[in-house]
Amino acid sequence: MRRRPQLRAFVCAILTLACACGVSREAASPKTSTATAGDALRIFVGTYTGGKSRGIYRLEIDPATGGLVSGPRLVGVSVNPSFLAFHPSGQVLYAVNEVANFRDATTGAVSAFAVDPTTGNLTPLNQQPSEGADPCHLVVDAAGGHLLVANYSSGTVAVLPLAADGRIGPASAVRRYAGSGPNSSRQEGPHAHQVLLDASQRYALCADLGSDRIRVERYDGAAGHLAPNEPDGVALEPGSGPRHLAWHPSGRILYAINELRSTVSAFRWDASEGVLTPFQAISALPDGFTGENTAAEIAVSPDGRFVYASNRGDDSLVIFAADASGKLSPAGWVPTGGRMPRSFAIDPTGRWLIAANQGSSSVVVFRIDPETGLPRAVGTPIEVPEPASVLFSPSHRTGTTRELPR
Repeated sequence: MRRRPQLRAFVCAILTLACACGVSREAASPKTSTATAGDALRIFVGTYTGGKSRGIYRLEIDPATGGLVSGPRLVGVSVNPSFLAFHPSGQVLYAVNEVANFRDATTGAVSAFAVDPTTGNLTPLNQQPSEGADPCHLVVDAAGGHLLVANYSSGTVAVLPLAADGRIGPASAVRRYAGSGPNSSRQEGPHAHQVLLDASQRYALCADLGSDRIRVERYDGAAGHLAPNEPDGVALEPGSGPRHLAWHPSGRILYAINELRSTVSAFRWDASEGVLTPFQAISALPDGFTGENTAAEIAVSPDGRFVYASNRGDDSLVIFAADASGKLSPAGWVPTGGRMPRSFAIDPTGRWLIAANQGSSSVVVFRIDPETGLPRAVGTPIEVPEPASVLFSPSHRTGTTRELPR
């Protein structure tokens, strides 16, 4: 886990400036495809802005070859927009601002941007406090009525209502967790690293790295309210450090990547009661690996046949084959073409995987073999400063969006 800078008053001033400014410019990166922008797959990249980065970048790839069509291009000025999410309409993009102080309070922020469907440029709409320091993940519910955000350093999860135009309102609910783990340097208290919803939209699940627990909350999408379920979650092996979660497309199996032990845990999900039952834990590292490693991201192929996770240290993607019961077996390891692969994303067709190598400031495009599930790098790494997350446009191709609900 990258240690998050405590930028205090300076960050507060920059955040305010960022909300007032939208910037677009083409980076010095060659186009490697003859496909037109209208045919391209559009990808947004969230970054850390302590160095060369200034915010959110957009690039487009050819859906036939994986070649770069345009970008990377700075399309939204923002401070530490380390994780991104779309409104279901595709017309609004949300970003965390992963800082510890905003508007003179001990909290980070969340930002809303209107998306130009033709260019992918972002126009700031507004910001709100995230109700906790260092927000690192957010998700929008299926109705587009609320945004949920996980605040790492404070160990809180907040719900913020969304207006008809996508603007963010003040939080309607905040859940503050307690607990710790055996790793004194990383688990001195609760650390909410991700929040996501189940298919029914009745439950919100939070990966709490600090207390080795996946927490389960009852979610009221009409009121924007959270309440602890009974039981209120499931415990993992001490020192695991659950970081991110991913659903099998069936909605009945949940996978967790455990940052501190570099393992993947698998759970059965009872959607009627909101209960997780563990059935497997497996290493994300190849046999014989002896260096330091922290696991980072996890995703499931759209057909549910493969599960992918990233290793920072081994700097690899591990590919697991999933059998009919959801049980995993290693299918291989592939280098990510850079250092510290903090995140990656798979496009909705399951053909392309984009890896964000934070440590080498690069994004790498991979073509996924549909039979073996193994990714193969296409072209050369694309320079993006300190990439932290990758998000495919929900329309899958440029220039198309749905109307915002009224």
